[in-house]
Order: sequence, then C-alpha cells, then structure tokens
Amino acid sequence: MEESRYPSFDGVEPYDTERSTKAERAHRKRMCAIGYRIFGASRWGSLGDGHISARDPEFPDHFWLLDWGVPFNAATVGDLVLVGPDGSVKDETGNPTGAVNTAGYNIHAPLHAARNDVISAAHTHTQYGTPWSANVRPFQAISQESCAFVFDQAMFDDEEVEVLTYDGGKRIAAALGERKLVILRNHGMLTVGQTVEAAVAWFVMAERVAEVHMKAPEAKPISDAAARIAAETLAVETAAWRVFHWLQRTYVPDLTVVD
Repeated sequence: MEESRYPSFDGVEPYDTERSTKAERAHRKRMCAIGYRIFGASRWGSLGDGHISARDPEFPDHFWLLDWGVPFNAATVGDLVLVGPDGSVKDETGNPTGAVNTAGYNIHAPLHAARNDVISAAHTHTQYGTPWSANVRPFQAISQESCAFVFDQAMFDDEEVEVLTYDGGKRIAAALGERKLVILRNHGMLTVGQTVEAAVAWFVMAERVAEVHMKAPEAKPISDAAARIAAETLAVETAAWRVFHWLQRTYVPDLTVVD
C-alpha cells in the first residue's frame, strides 16, 4: 500500500510536553499565523475586524496577536506582537513595537486572565455567525457539527459590541465561563481552546453551524441523547486539532509562507 503524503499531520502532536519553552513559543506563534491565514482564506477580517491570540508559555499573562494593519492572508510569524497585561505591545526581545486592535486587547486580556487553561481565543465577524448572533439564541443540535457545541456554549447578551472597555471584556469572560464558545449578541462568535489549533478550528466549525441555522430556520433538532453520542467524538479538543490540520492543508498548504 502506498504511504500517505500526510502521515501524521506534518509530524506535529497537539500536546507535546517535551517541547522547550522556546520551542513551544515558536509552535504557538506558527499555529497562530496559520490560523490568521485560514481566516483570511475564508474572506474574514478584511475590514480589520477580528483577532486570534496565543498565550506566551514563558509569560502566561502575555499573549501574541497580529500586528495592526497586516492582512490576515499575509500573516507571518514575524508579524505577531506580544501584548502585555497592561496593553503594552512589544516584540520578542521586549522592545516596543507595532500596535493591536483595541478590542483585541480588551477581549483577550481579561479572557486569558480568567481562564488559565485557555491558550488561544479566536474571534472575527463572519457571514453567518454575526447575523445569527443578532437572534440572541444558542445553537441547537440541527447538524453534525452543532453537536460539538450544544452542550458547551454560552450567550453574551450585552450591547457593548465595540468592546471599547476592559470591563466589557471581563463581562465576556464571565459569560463564557468554562465553555468553549460564546455567542456575542449582535457581534458574532468567540471560541477558545487549549491549543491555538483548537481555538481556530472551533471557530471555523461554529461558523458552519451558524450557516446551517441561518439557512434552515425551521430545522428539526435531533434528540439530546443522539447529540450527546455525537459530542463524545466531536466535542473533544483533539477533534478540533485534527480539523485545524485539514484546514491548514486546504488553505495553507505551503507552510513556508508563514515563517
């Protein structure tokens, strides 16, 4: 039998506890840059809206975001900047540099502070997630992918859609709680993960779920019992990690573009 050209998702494991701090930082940043490329390939973020964070492994109260003004589909590892808990923006050597979306800091800083288990959070404005959020209703189990979220979602019913304050981000974090998806009223969706890969994949999956909800408003949900069976395989972090690598192969097949 011919050996697959993709035997092990490029040889990267989702949770490698043997990586050094330096190697883990490099890995998270690379996955983050790929995540932005995936979003860009999906035609998201073209209005400067959205952000994907990657918590720094050495300074856990700091996180990496894309430098302000860099198109998502052109993101590279070198375009990521380190954001401190006070909102300061630095490069890897600690020198002040660049800037970030204000809402990016206001959303991600309090979220990472509230959830030590969250390595990454992803949010942008999308064709279906944003209009679905205006309904202020959670997802139902009306598709296969929706089973990944129906027992693990939250609603942020708040009118601060610009998130111009740190307190607004704290309220988002409080609404999210221990879940992986929060639907932001009139704003869109936000997902979190224990890896950058998972946060990005959860977001892409959630957008597909939102599309089904928008296109099938009279859909008949499956039972909770059937949804829970599906969730056993669909709602776990490793499932999202695998989805990320399918997305990478599809939208960013040449990984050298992000280095």
